[in-house]
Amino acid sequence: MSPKSPIGSPRRPAPGRRTVLAAIAAAGCATTLRPATAHAAAPPVLSVPRSVPRQMRGMWIASVANIDWPSRTGLDPAAQRAEFVRLADEALASGFNALFVQIRPTADAFWPSPFEPWPQWLSGSQGQDPGYDPLAFMVETAHARGLAFHAWFNPYRVSMQSDPSALVPGHPARVHPEWTVAYGGKLYYDPGVPAARRFCQAAMLDAVRRYDIDGVHFDDYFYPYPVAGSDFPDDETFRAHGDGYTDKNAWRRHNVDLMVREMRDAVRAVRPTALFGISPFGVWRNATTDPRGSGTAAFQSYDGLHADTRSWVRQGWLDYIAPQLYWHIGLPVADYAALAPWWAEVARGTGTELWIGQAVYKSGTPGQPAAWQDGKELTRHLTLNSTLPEIGGDLFFSAKDVRADRVGDFAAMRLAHWGRPVLGPLPARLDRGPLLPRPTVEVRREGHDGATVLRVTAGGHGGGRIPFRYAIHRYPGHPGRHPDAGAGSLIAVIPGGIQAVHHDTDAPAECWYAVSSVDRLQRGSRLSRPASPRP
Repeated sequence: MSPKSPIGSPRRPAPGRRTVLAAIAAAGCATTLRPATAHAAAPPVLSVPRSVPRQMRGMWIASVANIDWPSRTGLDPAAQRAEFVRLADEALASGFNALFVQIRPTADAFWPSPFEPWPQWLSGSQGQDPGYDPLAFMVETAHARGLAFHAWFNPYRVSMQSDPSALVPGHPARVHPEWTVAYGGKLYYDPGVPAARRFCQAAMLDAVRRYDIDGVHFDDYFYPYPVAGSDFPDDETFRAHGDGYTDKNAWRRHNVDLMVREMRDAVRAVRPTALFGISPFGVWRNATTDPRGSGTAAFQSYDGLHADTRSWVRQGWLDYIAPQLYWHIGLPVADYAALAPWWAEVARGTGTELWIGQAVYKSGTPGQPAAWQDGKELTRHLTLNSTLPEIGGDLFFSAKDVRADRVGDFAAMRLAHWGRPVLGPLPARLDRGPLLPRPTVEVRREGHDGATVLRVTAGGHGGGRIPFRYAIHRYPGHPGRHPDAGAGSLIAVIPGGIQAVHHDTDAPAECWYAVSSVDRLQRGSRLSRPASPRP
């Protein structure tokens, strides 16, 4: 992620927002958007959106510089594990259904890799064995709670400093200095060196092959963010590997395209059910540069990072894209109300899932504009999203800021938009194959207060696949021998297992239940036979 990414110089407010605002008004909501100025009044909170059966509700957990986990270097294994368990428990309690965990932040590995060293972010010293397998533990911890685990990789960054001699002896970047470039005080693998690209792919695929992950996630760092007055020093690489290109920038985009397309193909070959997606900088190009671009005046990832994100979506190279729309509604140079509809149009009809990266880290942070201080900006974002059916969910950066929730922005968003449970997203390419057997459910009223308790047991008489989650539906009356999910209310989606227990704390006096088993792909089985509470 890039909390300090540039957005460009001001110009007049972006055109094209009126269509979105008209849709909100048609739904019975009204707001006034204006360019952000100091102490400007924020738009009012908008009403509760349409209900959706599936949605990505993801949280980023950053390890670089100990942003989120572990909280500092040098914690013993028990303390590191306890911190991650707390993060997973908090995520589940907050309504998240997926974790995006950074496991290769700086050409290192949060697992025992034959390619790259242990990260300094664990022990304080690069290469020091932490005494356990963090990635195996994190995947198991997430899955035990019904949380999808997406492995987040930074493809090219080697070090947060530029001196190769500071790397552990034997580091591939020291063994192959011809693969590396120092730029802006950091060290990178050069994306134009084919051997470096192939090595990075092999290093990342080691984790994909060995661990039962649900997705492979790239962030926004391809070629690095430009440093003022200094071009990325790859003239020699261009001469050696330019392959007939006369335009260096076009060649750079080609190099990034190769990384993306080849990695997509390799991930599907190694782990076909894993999703592959990218969370790019939120502006592809401005409309003043390219008529296909957005109504913005910001830094452009196509030109600055050489990441042709729009093309990746349109060509179907990704399972999902999650642009980082880290700006408030009404910001003239990069208006959320201009960018969300623009990305929706890009994704429309492509089969690529569109999720939005949300900047919870800005909420209540001193120095941020007034829109981020009233505790309602995230709610405004998701209300606007609800008018755009192409948007299938959100990712929040990052875990420590979700926990802090300085002005209640995240809590207000949850109340307005996450009041109903959902299943996770299911890309069309994975919606095939045999489903889990339907479970059985027993319902009783227990205790002095007559609480309704559901006990769910997996179907299949053992030996089959274990449900990842259970989806619990409630009906006001008997739903018939073969219940229809659409005729009831989805009241809970809980962690799976051979058996599971759910307490329905607000059950009406007379009601019936039916439950489906949900697999790792988020496909639901046939509903169980209906059951009603027995004394």
